[in-house]
Amino acid sequence: MSRYYETLAHFSAIMASHEPAMRMNCKTAAEYEIWKKKARNKLFSLLGLDRMTPSAPDPELLSSEKMDGYTREKWTIKTEPDVIMTFYRLVPDGIAEGEKRPAVIAAHGHGSCGKEAVAGNGFFPALEEAIKVHNYDYGVAAVKKGAIVFCPDARGFGERRETIMQGDHAGARLGSSCYYLNFMALPLGQCVTGMWVWDLMRLTDYIEAQENVDPAKIGCIGLSGGGLQTLYFVAMEDRIAYAACSGYFYGFRQALLELYNCSCNYIPHMWENFDVGDLGSLIAPRPFVIETGDADPLNGKDGLDNVKPYVEQVRSAYRLQDCEDRLCHDIFEGPHMWHGTKSMEGIDKYLFGRND
Repeated sequence: MSRYYETLAHFSAIMASHEPAMRMNCKTAAEYEIWKKKARNKLFSLLGLDRMTPSAPDPELLSSEKMDGYTREKWTIKTEPDVIMTFYRLVPDGIAEGEKRPAVIAAHGHGSCGKEAVAGNGFFPALEEAIKVHNYDYGVAAVKKGAIVFCPDARGFGERRETIMQGDHAGARLGSSCYYLNFMALPLGQCVTGMWVWDLMRLTDYIEAQENVDPAKIGCIGLSGGGLQTLYFVAMEDRIAYAACSGYFYGFRQALLELYNCSCNYIPHMWENFDVGDLGSLIAPRPFVIETGDADPLNGKDGLDNVKPYVEQVRSAYRLQDCEDRLCHDIFEGPHMWHGTKSMEGIDKYLFGRND
């Protein structure tokens, strides 16, 4: 067969000529507040959050292990009546009685064995290598800053993989069941990204209730699919005081349509209404670090030129709130990985109040 009659260029042209219906192009702070309310209502519906069912958390401690400078506990909570989230709670040594510490949610991406990578638990060689290559153990870096860190399994990963992805070989452990989950959920008006946002909201409920957590000082950080989780979650959740999104901030047309990515990125009607800059704009005025590797292939064919305009759109939202200094775009030399320099400085500055 010498010729193919493809459709991708057709869709790409549609996106290139289309302005999302909920585009953030406000000129005043008052316009921004009106837009923000409307945009969140629309996003709430697109993510299927109106189809989720609240549940009492019923927390259960499964294990506790002393580590170097902290304790790693494994817990479960319910996020819906028949849905269980597994997560690690990393508790730094030396918390005094009655003391309240900042908390950090460390969201994982793909190729992570879920919570294991961000918690630094490289218990088999392929995972150990993934942690090394992607600098994946940022949950450990955060607990060593003194924060209480929560490392959850997203639905479809780690101990929350579907049966279709079960197995004890390295590929199954590092893999996920995003594809299966998303295509089962879409006909029911739900999507994987919405499930992740909902679960992080319910985890936040649990975190707020912890006696040794300062509920005004909760952050969320993540690489790649963890950046996806951070972006959508913090866009919808004002209880998060600080966010760092790494390896997931680029124009959707080049990075998701033309390049294609995991099925968890695809949400019905999302591109009709939002691009990445609109989602980032919903985080203002809270401190927000965006990490971009200059050699990250996921940026799309135009590289940084498919990133910078969207960051500038977010910057305009921060400028309207007179807090442009709270937005940081950390462009580093490197591929798709967690950089951590400005992101961890943000934990120091915005969660701990350390300025040196």
